[in-house]
Order: sequence, then C-alpha cells, then structure tokens
Amino acid sequence: MKHMKKASICLTAVALVTMVAAVTANAAYPSQIVLRPLTPGDISRYKLPSASTTTSPGLATVAIGSPMYLEAEVDKAIAPSNILSVTWVLTNIPAASQAALTNSPLGANVPIYDVADRLVYQVAGRSFLLGDVVGQYTVAATVVIASNSTQVVTTLTKTITVGTYMGVNTCALCHSGGKIAPDKFTPWETTAHAHIFEDGINGGAGTTGPSCFGCHTVGYNANTNTIAIHMNGGFDDVARSLGWTWPKVLAPTNWAYMEATYPSLANLANIQCENCHGPGSQHAYGLGNTNLISKTVASGDCNQCHDAPTHHIYGTQWLTSAHAGGQSTSPRTPSGPTRWMCVGCHTADGFIDRAENYGSTKAYTTNTVYNSIGCQTCHEPHGETTPTNNPHLLRMLAAVTMPDGTIVTNAGLGAVCLQCHQVRNGSAATQLANYPVGKLTWFGGSSMGVHDGPQGDLIEGVNAFTYGQAIPSAAHRTAVTNLCVGCHMQSAPSGDPAYLQAGGHTFNMTYNVVTTNGTTLVTNSYDKVDVCIQCHGKIDSFDMVRSDYNGDGIIEGVQTEVQKLLNKLSTLLPNSTYQANSNNYVAAGVVQTSVSFKTNWPAKFLMAGYNWQYVANDGSKGVHNAPFAVGILKASIADLTGDANNDGLPDWWQIQYFGSITNPLAAPTAAPAGDGVPNWLKYYSGLNPLTAGVPMSGGYVYGPSLVNPAGTNAVAIYTAAEVTFNTQVGTAYQIQSISALGEDWQNVGGSIAGTGGEIRYLSQTRDPSQKFFRVVHTP
Repeated sequence: MKHMKKASICLTAVALVTMVAAVTANAAYPSQIVLRPLTPGDISRYKLPSASTTTSPGLATVAIGSPMYLEAEVDKAIAPSNILSVTWVLTNIPAASQAALTNSPLGANVPIYDVADRLVYQVAGRSFLLGDVVGQYTVAATVVIASNSTQVVTTLTKTITVGTYMGVNTCALCHSGGKIAPDKFTPWETTAHAHIFEDGINGGAGTTGPSCFGCHTVGYNANTNTIAIHMNGGFDDVARSLGWTWPKVLAPTNWAYMEATYPSLANLANIQCENCHGPGSQHAYGLGNTNLISKTVASGDCNQCHDAPTHHIYGTQWLTSAHAGGQSTSPRTPSGPTRWMCVGCHTADGFIDRAENYGSTKAYTTNTVYNSIGCQTCHEPHGETTPTNNPHLLRMLAAVTMPDGTIVTNAGLGAVCLQCHQVRNGSAATQLANYPVGKLTWFGGSSMGVHDGPQGDLIEGVNAFTYGQAIPSAAHRTAVTNLCVGCHMQSAPSGDPAYLQAGGHTFNMTYNVVTTNGTTLVTNSYDKVDVCIQCHGKIDSFDMVRSDYNGDGIIEGVQTEVQKLLNKLSTLLPNSTYQANSNNYVAAGVVQTSVSFKTNWPAKFLMAGYNWQYVANDGSKGVHNAPFAVGILKASIADLTGDANNDGLPDWWQIQYFGSITNPLAAPTAAPAGDGVPNWLKYYSGLNPLTAGVPMSGGYVYGPSLVNPAGTNAVAIYTAAEVTFNTQVGTAYQIQSISALGEDWQNVGGSIAGTGGEIRYLSQTRDPSQKFFRVVHTP
C-alpha cells in the first residue's frame, strides 16, 4: 500500500459578534474568540507542566480528547479594570456529550499567541474544553465592559467541529486526481513531510523514535492519563490496539513491512492532511462539507511542531521577526476592505493569491482579512509550487520584474523576497511624469516616492534618479548567493549569542546581549556580521569604515557617512507646508526625518525627495549597496546645490580651475598657489586660486601669517590660536606655550580655576611666530 498524505480544506465557522447595551451601548470594541495554539516552545517558555499539557494547532476542527484553549480577546485600549466580567457557556453540544467548560491551564504569564494580535487585543478571559463525542460544539463568551457610566455587553461565539482521524487513504479518495476535489495528494507525496516517518524507520534521516511521534504521525498523544476520553483513532490508539512498537533495529525494509503487516497504522504515519487540517471524519462523512474541516494560514498550525527548541526552531525564529507583525504599531493597517491593493504583500492570503495567479490578469485578491506573513505565505505545504521542484516549497522563484521593468534573474531563493521588497509605486520616471498631473503612477493610485521596502531596487541599483550619470553598484547583487537569503538567513546555531534573535527565519541582522552591571540589567545591540567577514575581513559592525563619502574631511563608517548625506539632502528639501505658488518652495534648511511630496513641487525637489526616500526607506543606511546609495544622494545634492562632493565649493568652480572635483588641489583647504591662502577663502573672495597673494586695495597679503605691515593703506590679517579645554571644579589649570619643540614651556597668563565647564583662551593676534600650546593642571 502506498502511503497516502495531505488534503486541502476550507474555512470553519467564524466568530459571531453581537452588541447589547446594559445601559446604553456607546462604543463597539474590536473583540474576538479564538482557539489559542499551544506549541512546545510555549510549554517551555511559560513553564507549563509538560506531562499534562498537550500542544494544539489552534484549529476549529479538533479530535475527541484534544485540548481547546479558548480565549476571549478585547480591545487593548480598554483599561483592564473596566473588564467587569467574562461568562463562558456551551450553547450547543452533541446529544450524547458530557463535555463541560473548565478553567484554562494557561496562566496570566502566557500572552496572546499571535504576535500581531498582542498589539490590538488583550485577554479578557480564558476557558478550556475537551470534546468527548463527535459533532459540533458552540461556545459563547459574554464580556461586560464598563464605558463611562454605561456597560457594553459583547457576546462572542465560536463553533467547533470535533471528529476522529481517518488517515491519508481516506483523504486521497477525493483529493487525488482532481475529479472530485483539488488534487492535493499527488504533489504532497513529493514533500519531505510525506516521508519523514518512513525515512526514519528505514534508518535514514527523519523520525528517530517515539519522541518524534507527536509531530511525525497523525493524532499521537503521549499523555496516557487521558486515554479513556481521547480514543480518537490517532496513531497511539491504533498502535496500542495492534500491539505495535517501534523496531529496535532500523533497516531499509521496515516501512514496507509496516505497510504490509500494519496497514491501518501506516495509514496514520508521516506528516499528512489531518496534522494540519484537523481530524477529517466529519468532513468525510459530510460528503466534503467544507464547514467541517479547517484551512488556515495562521502560524500556529505549523508552529505546533516548528516552535520546539532546540531542534525545530524555524517557527521560534519567525516569532521574533517583523513578518510576525510585532514590530509594527498598526499591523492591520495594510488590510481591510479598502486595502485590496496592499494585501498582496501585507497579508498571508493576499500574497498567496498573488502567487497562485502569478502572471494572470487576476493579480490581486479580494480577500482583505489580516493574517501575518507566516510560514504558509512563502511556503506551499502541499508541494504545489511552480515549478514543482522549487527548493523548500517556496511559492515564487521565477524571475522578478521590478517596478521600472528591470528583470532580475539572479536572485535565487531571494526571488520570493523581491516580490514585495521593492519600490512598489511604479518606476521613478513614470512617477515624475504622472504625479504632478494626478495620473496613476501604480495600480493603486497616484503617489510620489518609494514604498516602505525598496531593498530590492537598491541592491540591484535600479529605479532611482541618476541625473544621467553612470552610478556604480556594489557586488552584493552578484556575489551573494540567493541575495537577501544569503545574509538575512545566515546560520546562528545554539551557543551563538545571536541564537533565535538573528539569522534564519528571524530575518534579523542584529541581536541583543543582556549583561548585569551590579543590580542593573544592561542591553547592548550587536550586528550579526559573520556572513560579511567572508568578503570584508574582520569587522564587528555594519558601520565599517571605507571612505569619506560626504566630503567633510573625516572618514567614518559607511552607515554614518550615508546618514550624514541623507541629513544634508533633507535640509535642501522644502518642508511639508503647501505653497500655492510653486516658485515659493525653498530649502527647509533643517534636517528632516520624513518627506511629504506636493504635486506642484518643482521637478528638482520631486527627484531629490524620491532619492532621499529610496535610501532612507531601505533601512540599511547604504549597506545593501553603498556605491549606489552614495551616488544618488550626492547627485541629488549636486542638482540642488551644484556641490556634488558636499565640500562647500561649487563643482563648476573646482572644475574651472582644477579640471575635476576630485583633484587634491581642488580641496577647500588646499593652497595651490603656495601663498597659504586656502581655496575656500579664494572662492569667497572672488579670486583666482592659482594666483599667489591676495590683491587688496592699497596692498597685498602674503605668506602663512597673512600679514602685510607695509604702506599707509596697508591691510593686515593676523592669525590667532584658540585653545579650549574641559575643566573640573577644584582643579587649577595653566596654559603654556613654546615656539619650537625642545624649548622650555612658558606660562601664558595666570592660573585658571576649573569651573566644571569648557574654558577658552585666544592667543595674541600680533605674534607672527609659530606656537605650540599645552594645558597642565593640579591636582
């Protein structure tokens, strides 16, 4: 008998919400009743008793004797003291059922499961249920909330289907061949899930023994204390009835022997349909009624197994990621009835719909319900990816067409990331042409600027305003295997300080280390640079020192340099105030942290503002592609100021006299005429920097001292030195000087009492000799 595997399913009954006013109902609060998933990681993190606590995927299709952790959740904005009461009742149960609601074993230390839900909801109350016979159960939770002088009563209901396990052979009766229902069985047979028990019992990688049965078989429950009430046809029930035990010797013939000798047990082995969709008896006996089986994209379904440190950690990692929704203050903002154009990237269902209709005219979904970007979003669990040999069951690995039409073919596994991590608002050229006149710039409307995640465009060095220049790109786009995945999913095994915080499915590139300073906990953040060291050598930060990109004479880290360029460019952009006359838009003159475009901005500001957003919204501060980020920022600054290298001298002036802005003789502090007069002074004086001396009315100024004492109309410029130093109260300071090294230091003035602040001393201005200064102090 061939092993049979996974099935498709449909939605269970959804929660119904009604509002009743105890006095007057003047507010309707977001609320829901959920079946909380419980993972092995939860049991460990929250110190639940492992011997008696059973995991749950949080499905509304549940096996007899399997736990239902019920949770009534209400608006987080409600003060907990205003939640007056929560009353749980079973409003419907099968005729023969003796089931009753009891107290939940989950304590107050166990949070709401969904990370994004924690930002919206709080737990109002919990309950617990074990179904004892097949059929449908309806649970109601009545929540009473105080609102000013009134009470708002919210009744939440949830319908749950309780059934028994049938095994993959039953699922395959309809879900293979595609004549009765979609063929999920055939592609599923190609997945690792379909063979993990088989491979292990045959001596290969996979199941190593009974400790794996909870995930690698259907309906296995190791808690023998509940045998009397949980006979549900799961693997443990059938194994017990047959007297089967795990073989002492793992050999290649074991699976074939099990199929031939214990076919009913083999029918429940491997990870198959009912592991993810719940027991299928009611669905099967109901002739495929889709209300009697579960289909979900929620992460709890996968994390019932994949949140199990220290070995199965993909789900554990994901829970710390931005994709889980916990790093957004409004994780549901990109969803909802008016957000159909956003859900293709911001919700699981939306992205799946895009993937399944990739290249067709049906490009965007009408399902705008929020679900985090979770496991099933990027991975197709049935093995139905196109092409079918996509590694890791990733949904979309085809060449990616970027918003400006660039086709990226070298992204590898990172292709699935580029589907969303791009400008998303159309090409820069189209935006510049269409935005000022109100025409569409992208499928969702007319806007100017980049969307939140333009990382793909920056890495590839495309879709920015280059002002006709050939701006180079870094080698990341060609040198990093699998692009985004190559860095953001680097390994961080157990023992690594970044374990479960960075790399892998966290997608994070930084992690925290908490240390103790006496009784104080100190948290320090570190960059996960391991993957960078392979090419960049020994570094400990992404802010690696490379070049003086912003031209201020100080070579700082690339991220620091790029941030300074961003700051400089932002000062040259208008503020957010609307001006009816477009000629009135001028530079704000202050550092801005956001850009608000106006349709009548002159084109130069639209282009520069777009480039500012392009680099700022990428978030890496140049790490993804420093040459391109620096290039477009400097090009934008040059377009607005005429000073591409940001050194304070106009490019045209430097090119006129020195041929290039990069010529060392063109530097602001250089004195190419040999007269000690720097280029910046020559420029602001309107003089030729290649001519020695500064012609002034009635005389000349020469030499390093810039002094010409001759003549009745002479002009003299005297130099001085400013000495500044920090002081402490109770300490005396003495300034000393010498004219040449090796001389004895001479006091300059008297002793100075420390003030606790900075003290400044300006030397004599009519002393043309060179001086060295120092400050000594007592004590």
